[in-house]
Amino acid sequence: MWAELLPIGRSSESGGYRRHAWTGADADCRAWFKDQALARGLTYELDRNGNQWAWLGDPLGTDAVVTGSHLDSVPDGGAFDGPLGVVSSFAALDELRRRGAEFTRPLAISNFGDEEGARFGLACVGSRLAAGQLTVDQAHRLRDGDGISLPDAMEQAGYDPAGIGPDPQRLARIGAFVELHVEQGRALDLSGDPVGIASAIWPHGRWRYDFHGEANHAGTTRLVDRRDPMLTYAETVIAARRQAELAGAVATFGKVSVEPNGVNAIPSLVRGWLDSRAADQSTLDTVIAGIEQAARERGERDGVDVRVTRESFTPVVEFEHALRDELRKILGGDGTDVPVLGTGAGHDAGILSASVPTAMLFVRNPTGVSHSPAENAGEDDCLAGVTALADVLEGLACR
Repeated sequence: MWAELLPIGRSSESGGYRRHAWTGADADCRAWFKDQALARGLTYELDRNGNQWAWLGDPLGTDAVVTGSHLDSVPDGGAFDGPLGVVSSFAALDELRRRGAEFTRPLAISNFGDEEGARFGLACVGSRLAAGQLTVDQAHRLRDGDGISLPDAMEQAGYDPAGIGPDPQRLARIGAFVELHVEQGRALDLSGDPVGIASAIWPHGRWRYDFHGEANHAGTTRLVDRRDPMLTYAETVIAARRQAELAGAVATFGKVSVEPNGVNAIPSLVRGWLDSRAADQSTLDTVIAGIEQAARERGERDGVDVRVTRESFTPVVEFEHALRDELRKILGGDGTDVPVLGTGAGHDAGILSASVPTAMLFVRNPTGVSHSPAENAGEDDCLAGVTALADVLEGLACR
């Protein structure tokens, strides 16, 4: 399975993946998922929001156990973020069938659409729509870099967007959702464990900073006469790093656009996108406030107007303790042998946690690198993840 999926959407230039929502690469990933489902005799479904489901047992049954992740990527992302969870889900089902496990609850494997938000700027679109955390009107207003709306992109990909929206009936049929994911950090590498259990997802969000200055000639405009938004932007980037360091949080300006974007022109507009995360809400609020204050103070010095727009936000997610404790018992008896760790990365499991009991398993990442072609996990650790997921699914769905 891994070998079949590996070339889809891979850039020959960077070696990274460009599997963005509702593109050709995304369609190929979706076709792969459907083929895997049908090859195992599972009931295949594409729901109203473009999320894929593969069912063992009655899709309309109740108290179902669901596992899976996503197949899309960030720009030039790695091979493991998302796909490891989907591949491992099919492999875990294969392992349970090999064991002769008898299922007492419906089981489903899922691929949630547009988890990374690379195309439309909002993460977890598929799960947010299903959970009612993204309204139909908000979804219709999403645009990619070329101005194409989400509904138009879905229609161009051959999917009817007319039915997008909350799907409470489907979520009500799910008794537990367990997502396996490569760890995006080095906690397991440092502890020497191949697999861990998630405790919580840090609160995190994305903010757009618009720095409005004045376009002018780069060669003839005196420095003292300039209203250069690039200076304000640069100071804001440095302030973000400083505020994050002081608070023990993280803050990143990872995307920027410039107008008119000429080498010999002072910009009229610099637009930067901030991603920030912290272990608790109070710390995150302090970091965001400090960054905005630094931006506005520098903007006054530079004669630049600063506008800040929060584009998305996810509060802290504490995974359900009862389900988390059950996973610990399944995997380690009294649970003391299985590390429990928090994460600063967002996931579909975090979005769904407001609607259904959710839990996560992490597989060791020896370098901690993620959202990069260098992202990696060892084969032995991946197989350990499959075994752990199979054990969990057996404990939940075969009791």
